[in-house]
Amino acid sequence: MYSRYLIICCFIVIITSQVKAQSQDAAILRKVDVLLNKMTLDEKVGQLNQYSGKVMTGPANPKKNDLETEIKNGWVGSVLNVKGARGTREVQDMAMQSRLKIPLLFSLDVIHGYKTTFPIPLAEAASWDLDAIELSAHLAAREAAASGIHWTFAPMVDIARDPRWGRIMEGAGEDPYLGSRIAEARVIGFQGRHLGGTDAVMATAKHFAAYGAATAGRDYTAVEMSDHELWQTYLPPFKAAANVGVATFMNSFNTFNGIPATANSYLLRNILKNKWNYKGFVVSDWNSIGEMLIWGYARDKQDAAFKAITAGSDMDMEGSIYRKNLVTLVKEGKVNIALIDDAVKRILYKKYELGLFDDPYKFCDEAREQQVLNDPQNRVAARAVAEKSIVLLKNENQVLPLTAKVKTIALIGPLVKAKRDQAGAWNVNQDTTEIVSMYDGVLSAVAKNQQLVYAKGGTVQRSSEQDIAEAVSIAAKSDVVIMALGETFDMSGESKSRANIELPGDQQKLFDAIEQTGKPIIVIIMGGRPLIFNKIADKAQAILYTWWLGSEAGNAIADVLFGKYNPAGKLPVSFPRSMGQIPLFYSQTNTGRPYNNEANKLYLSSYIDEQNTPRYEFGYGLSYTTFSYSDLKIDKPVLSTGDSLRVTFKITNTGKYAGEEVAQLYLRDEVASVVQPVKLLKDFSKVMLKPGESKTLVFIVNKEKLSFYNKYMAWVTEPGNFKLMIGSSSDDIRLKGSFELTDGK
Repeated sequence: MYSRYLIICCFIVIITSQVKAQSQDAAILRKVDVLLNKMTLDEKVGQLNQYSGKVMTGPANPKKNDLETEIKNGWVGSVLNVKGARGTREVQDMAMQSRLKIPLLFSLDVIHGYKTTFPIPLAEAASWDLDAIELSAHLAAREAAASGIHWTFAPMVDIARDPRWGRIMEGAGEDPYLGSRIAEARVIGFQGRHLGGTDAVMATAKHFAAYGAATAGRDYTAVEMSDHELWQTYLPPFKAAANVGVATFMNSFNTFNGIPATANSYLLRNILKNKWNYKGFVVSDWNSIGEMLIWGYARDKQDAAFKAITAGSDMDMEGSIYRKNLVTLVKEGKVNIALIDDAVKRILYKKYELGLFDDPYKFCDEAREQQVLNDPQNRVAARAVAEKSIVLLKNENQVLPLTAKVKTIALIGPLVKAKRDQAGAWNVNQDTTEIVSMYDGVLSAVAKNQQLVYAKGGTVQRSSEQDIAEAVSIAAKSDVVIMALGETFDMSGESKSRANIELPGDQQKLFDAIEQTGKPIIVIIMGGRPLIFNKIADKAQAILYTWWLGSEAGNAIADVLFGKYNPAGKLPVSFPRSMGQIPLFYSQTNTGRPYNNEANKLYLSSYIDEQNTPRYEFGYGLSYTTFSYSDLKIDKPVLSTGDSLRVTFKITNTGKYAGEEVAQLYLRDEVASVVQPVKLLKDFSKVMLKPGESKTLVFIVNKEKLSFYNKYMAWVTEPGNFKLMIGSSSDDIRLKGSFELTDGK
């Protein structure tokens, strides 16, 4: 009786919440309509413009004066790159002098932290920990919102399968399922469960669409792909972000099948606003409307404005294309005023939703800013997330974790004392003095009876003979060597594509010299993308891939080195053996002549000078302990399309350390109307186990997990036989099963 009462109460709460939300939506829409009717054409077009306002809080200059005039006239909808409670209040004051007093939106690229820098997004994706990723986004939003920011241009949800592309560091890697779950976590983290709180900001799903497939991994270039590849691989994370209410979308810089994404009505109108019924607004990337002239798609700025607004781009970032051309286009009858009104309504709705009309300064509280930015728990969280982001690639003879038996530790390498590099690309906080370097972290972790010695060994690019000789001398006196190698922060990120992703400079030469000493070598590799380091992979005793870990990088690395934290990261992207394998990803389809690992067998889909397999596969990552998988049970051999399948199995910690394992579920549709990959990730579960402890995990397989886009781009489920695989990585499959799907007739 009580349970029935509880169910009824829960149902009432859900219905009441839905009714309340619908009522709130209707109330905001009424306010938007009332305001829209008061606006002149210039004021409407003004809301569609965003400008970089760095100059607004600096010395007087002509650009500042011009922008101030436009703001006071009500001709600016948003300003980016103004931050701080005082600075944003100062600029918001200008907007409050306009005729209708429409508040500005303040935006910023808060990608992986504001004052507290968290690991780069690709590193966080390696945690496979959705709670940690959501927390990271929430704390970044909390700090940003306390500093007057309303809106971040994150998360980047582009699927990326080419590590030459510098912006791979901003996303979640190669897989649409993992990417979708992370997109949801980041949007919810940034925005909270609803907009309007002073600890949340509007999020942006970017870059729409297929930016991660830029030709040859070269930033800003063209993308040519089939509709099937678009829908099956590149759109799912965007759809996931839209489903959890992401406030805005951002266009991508690339063309998509010959049409710039900024003016691609197929992407913006057909898919986003019509098929998905998306109610937020779309912002261009920096001057991407103006760049259509350079592409050769628009003959002049007026033509660019016409094509962008017609296609569905609502706000022009830093281009001045809308501001200077849309009024004329409307007056001449070339652009329907309904297009302008629709875009303005979308933007005004978000301003009402944030509560800015009730209080334009609600995010400009200097006392709250100081309290939030100096909250010590932010650093505690940054350290925990950084620990979770580290991936153990190799641990020969259990050289890790280090124990008190190791008396002398040599720290060698150009990145041992790096601080700015640990912040990675897209670092908001320019004061990097408080970032914990690897040296500082290890120094604080060593025991009293342990000695730390150090040699830089040169820079990332160059090591002189003297640099190497000094490093070899230091190594020879030590019991173990820890080398910090990799990229500098400015080698990955936007406009940082690399044709050669091998370890840069003389770092391999430095490693070879140290390796000749015969001392055990632990290599820490830092960077923003998968790198190629085959000789190190072969010869080092242990390898930790630490990416760029942010404010608490050194402490997190030390925690892993000395066993305070048992690494549990798994790669969200495949690491190639050679550049000729790129693009490389786990979810390949078979061919009629599939690769089968047999040497020198011709007429198969393989290289004659390289293996097909990656150096480290998607989902790969070791632990200081070991795990066994057993007792797979599939509750029914035949599944109807309207039903679900319950899959259970047991994981046991068979080692001597407590640790976390990420169990991964892969499925293969054996025969379908569109050829399917040999395996696709469809679920995962991260579990903590003490030594000797076992837990039974459950995966639910339903229609959604068995569906795919057919040749008509319809989301379908087809009857047939499926293979089920559960493992520790995409290549390390521990349990296998099968089942049949019927249409239920």
